[in-house]
Amino acid sequence: MRLILLGPPGAGKGTQAHRLIVKYGIVQLSTGDMLRAAVAAKTEIGLKAKSVMDAGSLVSDDIVNAIIAERVDQPDCANGFILDGYPRTLQQADSTEAMLRSKGLKLDHVIEMRVDDDVLVHRVSGRYTCANCGAVYHDTDRKPRTEGVCDDCGHSNFKRRPDDNADVMRTRLRAYYKETSPLVGYYHCKGILSFIDGMKSIDEVTADLQAILEGAPATVAG
Repeated sequence: MRLILLGPPGAGKGTQAHRLIVKYGIVQLSTGDMLRAAVAAKTEIGLKAKSVMDAGSLVSDDIVNAIIAERVDQPDCANGFILDGYPRTLQQADSTEAMLRSKGLKLDHVIEMRVDDDVLVHRVSGRYTCANCGAVYHDTDRKPRTEGVCDDCGHSNFKRRPDDNADVMRTRLRAYYKETSPLVGYYHCKGILSFIDGMKSIDEVTADLQAILEGAPATVAG
């Protein structure tokens, strides 16, 4: 099972990815995590990435694609994976398709999570995560059952991203719609796009995701 969760910041992709990982035994492939791991391991492509980052430049799509290509060959990806944070543009989507095709692989699902902008701003403005396991919480919508203690791992260290505020969020939304939303049409044309209502409760969204992944007819994106 290989999939991409599409949606703007705050749509709930991280929360749902965590649940899918637990249920299906797949892994979440974050480009940031993979870059750091490749640099730390001093692989050939990791060293290339390090030299680019040390020079203060952005890592090219070619390097990121090569790092993903290395990562999907590892044994823990055998059951499948969720791509997190990549692709973000049409060019990156083409590169990802070509890379997977060269390995005899393909994406099984691309699922867009749709949420109203005002709700996204509310979600992100109050969002924080467990510093140990990454579980996501919210100041009003999803507090830990025991105040100050993570429901999932029991740790008491939490963190909040400095850019999780209303003004920054609206800027991020504009960037998302400009750069990433064209991927909706791209994957719709390939016949692998479904969408779900991300305004529903967390458990309802999880149920809708699982229904798609387990073979229910996809909702035609419109």
